[in-house]
Amino acid sequence: MSNIPTAGYGTIAGATTATPPTTTTTTSFVTPRPWREFLDFSALSRPFSYDDAMIRLRRNLSYFRYNYAAVTLLIVFLSLLWHPISMIVFLLVFVAWFYFYFSRHGPLVVFNQTLDDRTVLFVLAVITVVALVSTHVGLNILLSLIVAVVFVGLHGAFRVTEDLFLEEESGLLSVVGTQPVRTNYTPI
Repeated sequence: MSNIPTAGYGTIAGATTATPPTTTTTTSFVTPRPWREFLDFSALSRPFSYDDAMIRLRRNLSYFRYNYAAVTLLIVFLSLLWHPISMIVFLLVFVAWFYFYFSRHGPLVVFNQTLDDRTVLFVLAVITVVALVSTHVGLNILLSLIVAVVFVGLHGAFRVTEDLFLEEESGLLSVVGTQPVRTNYTPI
Protein backbone atom coordinates (compact mmCIF):
# COMPACT_ATOMS: atom_id res chain seq x y z
CA MET A 1 0.00 0.00 0.00
CA SER A 2 1.06 3.52 -0.64
CA ASN A 3 1.61 6.05 2.17
CA ILE A 4 0.60 8.99 0.01
CA PRO A 5 -2.16 10.95 1.73
CA THR A 6 -5.29 11.41 -0.27
CA ALA A 7 -6.89 14.79 -0.54
CA GLY A 8 -10.44 15.66 -1.42
CA TYR A 9 -11.48 17.64 -4.43
CA GLY A 10 -10.10 21.20 -4.34
CA THR A 11 -7.59 20.63 -1.53
CA ILE A 12 -3.84 20.50 -1.66
CA ALA A 13 -2.25 17.25 -0.57
CA GLY A 14 -0.36 17.62 2.68
CA ALA A 15 -1.98 20.95 3.55
CA THR A 16 -3.17 21.35 7.08
CA THR A 17 -6.70 22.34 7.61
CA ALA A 18 -6.24 23.76 11.08
CA THR A 19 -5.90 27.50 11.01
CA PRO A 20 -4.95 29.60 13.98
CA PRO A 21 -7.84 31.57 15.42
CA THR A 22 -7.89 35.13 14.32
CA THR A 23 -8.90 37.90 16.61
CA THR A 24 -10.75 40.85 15.30
CA THR A 25 -9.70 44.11 16.80
CA THR A 26 -10.86 47.52 15.92
CA THR A 27 -8.05 49.68 14.69
CA SER A 28 -8.24 53.13 13.33
CA PHE A 29 -6.70 53.81 9.99
CA VAL A 30 -5.32 57.12 8.95
CA THR A 31 -7.75 58.80 6.60
CA PRO A 32 -6.60 61.79 4.60
CA ARG A 33 -9.14 64.54 4.85
CA PRO A 34 -9.55 67.05 2.03
CA TRP A 35 -7.35 70.10 2.51
CA ARG A 36 -10.26 72.30 1.44
CA GLU A 37 -12.23 71.01 4.40
CA PHE A 38 -9.21 71.40 6.71
CA LEU A 39 -8.57 75.01 5.64
CA ASP A 40 -12.23 76.10 5.52
CA PHE A 41 -12.19 79.51 7.22
CA SER A 42 -15.97 79.63 7.43
CA ALA A 43 -15.87 76.69 9.86
CA LEU A 44 -13.81 78.62 12.42
CA SER A 45 -15.53 80.17 15.39
CA ARG A 46 -14.68 81.06 18.95
CA PRO A 47 -15.54 78.28 21.43
CA PHE A 48 -18.12 79.14 24.10
CA SER A 49 -16.10 77.77 27.01
CA TYR A 50 -12.93 75.93 27.90
CA ASP A 51 -14.82 72.62 27.91
CA ASP A 52 -16.19 73.34 24.44
CA ALA A 53 -12.67 74.08 23.20
CA MET A 54 -11.35 70.80 24.64
CA ILE A 55 -14.19 68.82 23.06
CA ARG A 56 -13.51 70.46 19.70
CA LEU A 57 -9.77 69.83 20.08
CA ARG A 58 -10.26 66.12 20.82
CA ARG A 59 -12.67 65.63 17.91
CA ASN A 60 -10.52 67.58 15.48
CA LEU A 61 -7.37 65.74 16.56
CA SER A 62 -9.11 62.48 15.82
CA TYR A 63 -10.67 63.63 12.56
CA PHE A 64 -7.77 65.63 11.06
CA ARG A 65 -4.93 63.43 12.37
CA TYR A 66 -3.43 62.97 8.91
CA ASN A 67 -3.55 66.70 8.14
CA TYR A 68 -2.07 67.68 11.50
CA ALA A 69 0.81 65.22 11.04
CA ALA A 70 1.51 66.61 7.56
CA VAL A 71 1.43 70.23 8.79
CA THR A 72 3.74 69.39 11.70
CA LEU A 73 6.22 67.68 9.37
CA LEU A 74 6.10 70.69 7.04
CA ILE A 75 6.86 73.07 9.92
CA VAL A 76 9.78 70.88 11.05
CA PHE A 77 11.06 70.70 7.48
CA LEU A 78 10.94 74.49 7.10
CA SER A 79 12.93 74.89 10.32
CA LEU A 80 15.74 72.78 8.81
CA LEU A 81 16.29 74.81 5.64
CA TRP A 82 19.67 76.14 6.81
CA HIS A 83 20.92 72.77 8.13
CA PRO A 84 21.68 70.50 5.15
CA ILE A 85 22.81 67.43 7.14
CA SER A 86 19.67 67.59 9.29
CA MET A 87 17.55 68.02 6.19
CA ILE A 88 19.03 64.85 4.68
CA VAL A 89 18.29 62.95 7.91
CA PHE A 90 14.76 64.38 7.92
CA LEU A 91 14.17 63.28 4.32
CA LEU A 92 15.33 59.75 5.20
CA VAL A 93 12.97 59.67 8.16
CA PHE A 94 10.22 61.12 5.98
CA VAL A 95 10.50 58.05 3.74
CA ALA A 96 9.53 56.00 6.80
CA TRP A 97 6.65 58.40 7.48
CA PHE A 98 5.44 58.05 3.92
CA TYR A 99 5.68 54.27 3.90
CA PHE A 100 4.32 53.51 7.37
CA TYR A 101 1.81 56.34 7.83
CA PHE A 102 0.77 58.35 4.79
CA SER A 103 0.54 55.70 2.04
CA ARG A 104 -0.69 52.78 4.14
CA HIS A 105 -4.19 51.49 3.33
CA GLY A 106 -4.43 48.69 5.86
CA PRO A 107 -3.33 47.91 9.37
CA LEU A 108 0.36 47.70 10.21
CA VAL A 109 1.23 44.25 11.56
CA VAL A 110 4.52 43.73 13.41
CA PHE A 111 5.30 40.32 15.00
CA ASN A 112 1.66 39.24 14.51
CA GLN A 113 0.45 42.31 16.43
CA THR A 114 -1.76 44.84 14.73
CA LEU A 115 -0.58 48.33 15.60
CA ASP A 116 -3.05 51.13 16.11
CA ASP A 117 -2.67 54.25 14.02
CA ARG A 118 -1.88 56.33 17.10
CA THR A 119 0.91 53.95 18.06
CA VAL A 120 2.46 54.24 14.61
CA LEU A 121 2.17 58.02 14.81
CA PHE A 122 3.83 58.12 18.24
CA VAL A 123 6.70 55.79 17.28
CA LEU A 124 7.43 57.71 14.07
CA ALA A 125 7.35 61.03 15.96
CA VAL A 126 9.84 59.77 18.55
CA ILE A 127 12.13 58.37 15.85
CA THR A 128 11.99 61.69 13.98
CA VAL A 129 12.81 63.79 17.04
CA VAL A 130 15.65 61.49 18.16
CA ALA A 131 17.16 61.36 14.65
CA LEU A 132 17.04 65.13 14.26
CA VAL A 133 18.28 65.95 17.76
CA SER A 134 21.27 63.66 17.11
CA THR A 135 22.26 66.05 14.29
CA HIS A 136 22.57 68.89 16.84
CA VAL A 137 19.49 70.91 15.83
CA GLY A 138 17.65 70.35 19.10
CA LEU A 139 16.70 74.00 19.55
CA ASN A 140 15.32 74.25 16.01
CA ILE A 141 13.28 71.08 16.53
CA LEU A 142 11.99 72.30 19.88
CA LEU A 143 10.91 75.66 18.46
CA SER A 144 9.32 74.11 15.37
CA LEU A 145 7.41 71.61 17.52
CA ILE A 146 6.20 74.44 19.75
CA VAL A 147 4.97 76.33 16.68
CA ALA A 148 3.28 73.16 15.38
CA VAL A 149 1.57 72.44 18.72
CA VAL A 150 0.30 76.04 18.91
CA PHE A 151 -1.04 75.83 15.34
CA VAL A 152 -2.68 72.44 15.89
CA GLY A 153 -4.12 73.55 19.24
CA LEU A 154 -5.56 76.76 17.84
CA HIS A 155 -6.98 75.09 14.75
CA GLY A 156 -8.40 72.23 16.79
CA ALA A 157 -10.02 74.53 19.36
CA PHE A 158 -11.46 77.00 16.86
CA ARG A 159 -12.62 74.53 14.16
CA VAL A 160 -16.34 73.78 14.51
CA THR A 161 -16.99 70.06 14.78
CA GLU A 162 -20.70 69.86 14.03
CA ASP A 163 -20.10 69.22 10.33
CA LEU A 164 -17.56 66.43 10.91
CA PHE A 165 -18.65 62.82 10.47
CA LEU A 166 -16.34 60.33 12.15
CA GLU A 167 -16.07 56.78 10.83
CA GLU A 168 -16.39 55.32 14.31
CA GLU A 169 -19.93 56.63 14.43
CA SER A 170 -20.80 55.85 10.81
CA GLY A 171 -21.41 52.13 11.28
CA LEU A 172 -23.83 52.60 14.16
CA LEU A 173 -25.54 55.68 12.79
CA SER A 174 -26.15 54.09 9.43
CA VAL A 175 -28.24 51.38 11.09
CA VAL A 176 -29.65 52.91 14.25
CA GLY A 177 -29.89 56.58 13.38
CA THR A 178 -31.70 56.25 10.09
CA GLN A 179 -34.84 58.17 9.35
CA PRO A 180 -38.08 56.19 9.25
CA VAL A 181 -39.07 55.01 5.83
CA ARG A 182 -41.61 57.35 4.29
CA THR A 183 -44.47 55.70 2.52
CA ASN A 184 -47.33 56.98 0.47
CA TYR A 185 -49.89 55.80 3.01
CA THR A 186 -52.14 58.38 4.54
CA PRO A 187 -53.49 57.95 8.03
CA ILE A 188 -57.23 57.27 8.25
